[in-house]
Amino acid sequence: MRFLLDTQVLLWVFSGDPRLGKRAGRAVLEEQNELFLSLASYWEICIKVSLGKLRLKEGWPELLDSEIDRLGIRRLGIRQRHLLALLDLPFHHRDPFDRLLIAQAKCESLSIITADRSFSSYGVPCVF
Repeated sequence: MRFLLDTQVLLWVFSGDPRLGKRAGRAVLEEQNELFLSLASYWEICIKVSLGKLRLKEGWPELLDSEIDRLGIRRLGIRQRHLLALLDLPFHHRDPFDRLLIAQAKCESLSIITADRSFSSYGVPCVF
């Protein structure tokens, strides 16, 4: 299967947080699964770190990149068609990063690994 990682899930994988859950953890670790990380998630992390809303270890960019590479996660750029897909999304919630992840998942036929149950209201397959 092909999965897009929600930002929170990526951080849980990165930190070994048990909130990841067994099913989501299996989806991340199964080698036959293709994993994607949106650059929107990286952008969200950078913004939260700069605002002091997220604290990560010194050297986190290098550590995160190393973990992304170790797990074979592919980086998904933000394309114009992803942004245009936002025009058709209902406003079940207003988080701009989540909305972009949902639009990307729809455009790229990806399921999302997330802890956010509101994602499923957008008609995107989710693993919680």
